[in-house]
Amino acid sequence: MSFAIEVACARCDKRFALSQLLNLCPCGSPLLVRYDLQKAKRVFVKSSLEDRVASLWRYRELLPLQDDVNRISLGEGCTPLLDAKQLGGGLGLRRLWIKDEAQNPTGSFKDRGLSLAISRAKELGVTKAAIPSAGNAGGSFAAYAARAGIEAHVFMPRDTPIANQIEVQQYGAKLRLVDGLIADCGRIIAEKKTAEGWFDVSTLKEPYRVEGKKTMGYEIAEQLNWHLPDVIIYLTGGGTGLIGMWKAFGELEELGWIDGHRPRMVSVQARGCAPIVKAFDEDKAAADLWQNAQTIASGLRVPQAVGDFLMLQAIRESGGTALSVGDDEMLAEIPRAARTEGVFFCPEGAACVAALRAWSPTVGSSPPTRC
Repeated sequence: MSFAIEVACARCDKRFALSQLLNLCPCGSPLLVRYDLQKAKRVFVKSSLEDRVASLWRYRELLPLQDDVNRISLGEGCTPLLDAKQLGGGLGLRRLWIKDEAQNPTGSFKDRGLSLAISRAKELGVTKAAIPSAGNAGGSFAAYAARAGIEAHVFMPRDTPIANQIEVQQYGAKLRLVDGLIADCGRIIAEKKTAEGWFDVSTLKEPYRVEGKKTMGYEIAEQLNWHLPDVIIYLTGGGTGLIGMWKAFGELEELGWIDGHRPRMVSVQARGCAPIVKAFDEDKAAADLWQNAQTIASGLRVPQAVGDFLMLQAIRESGGTALSVGDDEMLAEIPRAARTEGVFFCPEGAACVAALRAWSPTVGSSPPTRC
């Protein structure tokens, strides 16, 4: 069973029924699922997780799917938390963990969000869906849509890595390449979705991808015996994972599964596309559009995110910060991590190590984690 009770706007608090097929609130802000956590805490306890499936669906009660017959899963979640002793030691840190999301079914943490989004889309009768993607979200979306029998349309910037393009096509999705950035892809979907009958699965433009991403927070807590780390360093494009984990920690605290200690949330962006970093540094509540976005890390090339205010809120509430790194710094970290820990980072993941290298003197003995 699910303890989900409604969907609510993150800005104006307008409420919606779970039976509605939703994108953004009429005010233009993201929608988030709410749960009856007081009811949940009476029957859903830590011991409930014993002997459960090794996937994100082990947290079934805190996910919004209403009927398990609509579950679209490829075994996503329950990725390992690797103790990076050598890499951490080289950075002068007492403890460092790497959450290895490459072990998800399509090789990306995007599987978490798309499993939930496509499951709920199927449950609500969606037959066609579309997504803008500058990297691995397109392939993940195509895989889950194929499994659900939903017609998939993927819009990608023309310079998206060819491997991502091939993956989308192999899953049977219809791929369109766009001269521009991910924002231009999203604009085309918004213009055409009504006429084409597409459901828009863009980042934070529907309520359920964040629900899948939040399970990273649940897993980190469970893997560390319900004691959260001091810092989480997170690569940030659209920011769904950062927002989702912060939401997860609030839910776990209300359930009484963790104490009031929560990690400082650190957002990492590319220097050539760092709207959240700029907004944080300028003490703004929202981020301005980043002009002429450029970076080798295609997943970080998001010039404007609909959930910008939620990211900034989480960073500030946690006492965290926002950092940017250059492409050369990212690339330098890939062989270092590979040789010390046997982990082969993509540029986006390596950006977190680069940021940590620059920032670690201020961390002291805190045990950061990269998710």
